Amino acid sequence: MREVDLDRALRFATELAAWASETIRRPRDPRDAVREKDGPADIVTATDEAVERHVREVLAAAFPEHGIVGEEYGTTEGRPDAPHWVVDPVDGTTNYAHGLGWCSFSLGLAAPDGTPLLGVVADPWRGETFSAVRGRGAFLNGRPTRAAGHTTLTGHVFLTEWAAHAHWPGMDALLAELAERHCTVRVMGSTALSLVQVAAGRATAAAIGSFHHVDGLPALLIAREAGATALPELPEYGDPLLLAAPDAAAEATEIWRAKLPGR
Repeated sequence: MREVDLDRALRFATELAAWASETIRRPRDPRDAVREKDGPADIVTATDEAVERHVREVLAAAFPEHGIVGEEYGTTEGRPDAPHWVVDPVDGTTNYAHGLGWCSFSLGLAAPDGTPLLGVVADPWRGETFSAVRGRGAFLNGRPTRAAGHTTLTGHVFLTEWAAHAHWPGMDALLAELAERHCTVRVMGSTALSLVQVAAGRATAAAIGSFHHVDGLPALLIAREAGATALPELPEYGDPLLLAAPDAAAEATEIWRAKLPGR
């Protein structure tokens, strides 16, 4: 891989996250109509597109050799030996379009083999920005953050997300087992924002049924750098993902493997 200045890349990512957060917080223009992509549960707004266009323009100017993979505009190839960026301009568009204050901006940089190098996830509504560079720990608004020290799922929070509008295979059995253990489950509506709650120590664990790099890779790196256990450590596209606080990981993994055979 060609050498990359991760400090410079992080500065650009953080600045873009601040700009995107400000843009997302603005009152929506009534003319910003919601449009379907692949169906009624997969939608896009003009804000999604405007944020991604701006991010692409800035990154292309600053890192012309890098590729870009985005939620709204697909893949722009870079040099084969250069890293590539992954961007989800508004992760949680359904919440955003309906005025629910739980969505995020997600941006990450990955090596040519897919290894995450840096990640930024911004929460516009709470003024929080999570960040991490591989091997340097995780940060929340510039301060170190760590996964919770909980030793059990019982009495704590487990976050998950639908597969668009539907349950994913094994989800119902997993939720039933968590309920038996008095673990409270929440479905909030933004994959990136749900996953980084493990890094913040707010959720003891989180899981998704289908991993997508544009909204999952930055949050995965941040959670791992905060000390969370990931199963698998780096999922393939479409694979399930489990994140858990380190001392509760054995219990979470046992349930995960029991309810999702083959995992």
